[in-house]
Amino acid sequence: MSGTPSRVFVAKLASAVVFDPRGDQVGKARDVVVMLRPRNQPPRVLGLVVEVLGRRRIFLPMTRVISMDAGQIVTTGLVNMRRFQQRPTETLALGELLDRTVTLRETGEDVTVIDLGIEASRARDWQVTKVAILKRGKRFGRRGQTSVVDWDAVTGLGLVEESQGATHLLATLESMRPPDLAAVLHDLTPKRRSEVAAALADERLADVLEELPEDDQVEILSALDVERAADVIEEMSPDDAADLMAELPQETADHLLRLMEPKEAEDVRRLLTYEEHTAGGLMTSSPVVLPPDATIADALAQVRNPELTPALAAMIYVCRPPLEAPTGRLLGVAHIQRLLRERPSDLISGVLDTDLEAMWPEASLEEVTSYLATYNLVAAPVVDESGRLLGAVTVDDVLDHLLPDDWRERFAEVTRGG
Repeated sequence: MSGTPSRVFVAKLASAVVFDPRGDQVGKARDVVVMLRPRNQPPRVLGLVVEVLGRRRIFLPMTRVISMDAGQIVTTGLVNMRRFQQRPTETLALGELLDRTVTLRETGEDVTVIDLGIEASRARDWQVTKVAILKRGKRFGRRGQTSVVDWDAVTGLGLVEESQGATHLLATLESMRPPDLAAVLHDLTPKRRSEVAAALADERLADVLEELPEDDQVEILSALDVERAADVIEEMSPDDAADLMAELPQETADHLLRLMEPKEAEDVRRLLTYEEHTAGGLMTSSPVVLPPDATIADALAQVRNPELTPALAAMIYVCRPPLEAPTGRLLGVAHIQRLLRERPSDLISGVLDTDLEAMWPEASLEEVTSYLATYNLVAAPVVDESGRLLGAVTVDDVLDHLLPDDWRERFAEVTRGG
């Protein structure tokens, strides 16, 4: 997050103005949402509660924050306007942690929390790292001494550890890669699986759902309240969300689509119109798209996005406006290897591969597979009859449909030595 101090104290964020990238005011920060964890894990910062027009309070994930200081907060501009509802695993830093009595480990002295310092880790996760405390005055009427200590220098701030239960399990699972966590969830009982899923953040649960068999996906989603289920689906890639929706009862799928943000719902609805084993049914509607006047530096900045899969980051699609699928006419594609050999200041239009023919959405799975193999590609564009880009098919989605339905379970057995 460029422009963000290394440490921010949450009390100073109260009433900070929230702007979008264009400088337009979105609202004002009212609280910070954290997830308390066992004592060997610092509390995780999930996002901000922002008050928008009409005194409506919404949730702004930390992943949508570009910069933050005591005076202002700048977002990516992607804001979900659904009203904020606190979940059982969430704690409000200002509303619930300030004024809490905690105990200093070293002396056993009871002190009061007056502020919390949060910082971004190397993995870009925000955590509570410091606690500002107020000691009790030794003389009547005298204010006590204030100081800032490490978060683990006090007890009473985080969760109480238990000899057995979800606490240790969640702490262990949190650092796992999504495919590994999905394998663990698959082996749990349905009740335990639902408990763990309910405690995961929306983005994390979405990543894990994409790695689970369809039966597990439906089971977990059905156990969530419907509004949270819609939030989780919004965080999934559109093609995976469409595949999951296709497995749900039509009435349930329609209800979830109505709860989703219109743009995300529109992408999923469009993908649902294609047959499953076609290029249209396999493609994602959110590849990296740039206009012809973008520079190579712009393209390289886009593919550095850690949320992109390697296959999606391997190719840039250059189109006439609009740049969201369905775009204007596809002009050509730029391969990442070619971009790395050129000057960053050059225009991307000068390095386009215009000879590569795009696929139609009706192309069969066999045709898609042959196409990728023939041209040694890990991704390929899909266009309509007017040459507009509809999306991109990536090799990982093709493999997912070529492998047996139970390949995830078989892989989990292999990794366990079964």
